[in-house]
Amino acid sequence: MTTADFAGRTALVTGGASGIGRATAELLAARGARVTVLDLDPSGVDGPLHARRADVTDDASIRTAVAAAAEEMGGVDILVNNAGIGAQGTVEDNDDAQWQRVLDVNVLGIVRTSRAALPYLRASTGGAIVNTCSIAATAGLPQRALYSASKGAVLSLTLAMAADHVREGVRVNCVNPGTVDTPWIGRLLDAAPDPAAERAALAARQPTGRLVTADEVATAICYLASSAAGATTGTALAVDGGMQGLRLRPAADA
Repeated sequence: MTTADFAGRTALVTGGASGIGRATAELLAARGARVTVLDLDPSGVDGPLHARRADVTDDASIRTAVAAAAEEMGGVDILVNNAGIGAQGTVEDNDDAQWQRVLDVNVLGIVRTSRAALPYLRASTGGAIVNTCSIAATAGLPQRALYSASKGAVLSLTLAMAADHVREGVRVNCVNPGTVDTPWIGRLLDAAPDPAAERAALAARQPTGRLVTADEVATAICYLASSAAGATTGTALAVDGGMQGLRLRPAADA
C-alpha cells in the first residue's frame, strides 16, 4: 500500500479518540482518507481528523452523527467499528447491569453504527466494514467471561454481516487483537497489586513475548479496509503475537 492508497475515500472510526481507534484514524488520514472520529469525548481530536460526539448506545445519537459526517465528507466508504469497553471477572462476578452495559456497547454499538452507515456504504464503490474483535473471541481467557461473550458475538456478527452484504458490494471483516498496549490496559495495570509483574505476565502469554501495539492493529485494519483486500470478506485477522495459533514449548525445552 502507498501513502495515497485511500485518496478520495471517506472513513468513520468509532471510539477513535484514543488507543486503537486513534491510531487507525490517523493512519487512514495519513494514507489519504477523509476521516471522521465518532467518540463520547472527541475533544482531543484535531486536524486532519474531523470529530463528532456520538454515543453508540443511543440510536438517535449515532444516526445523527453518521448522517452529519457523511454530508460533510461526501459519503462513507469505510466504517471501523472500534468503540468498546472491557470487563473482568467470572460469570459470578458481573451483575446483570454490567452484562447489559458491555453487550450494549460492544455488540449493539456495532449494530447501531452499521445500520446507520449501510445506506452510504452501499452507495460507495467498494464499501468496507472492519470490526474490532479480540483474541477473547477464540481463546478461553481467565477472568474475562463477560468480555469474551461480547467479543464472541462480534465475531459471529461479522460473519453474518459479511454474508448479508457481500452481494451489495460491502465487505465485512474483523481484527482479533491480543493484549494491546493501550490506555485501557494501562489503567488495568495501574490497578493491579504489582503493575510490573502483571505487565510481564500479559507480555509472556503472547509468543512474541511483548504486548501488541495500537499501530500494528491499525495497520491490519487499514489493510482490510483497503482495495488490496478486495477479495477478503468474512475473515478474522489475528494480530495477537501468535497467541491463538502457536503452542510453544517452554524456552528451556526448545
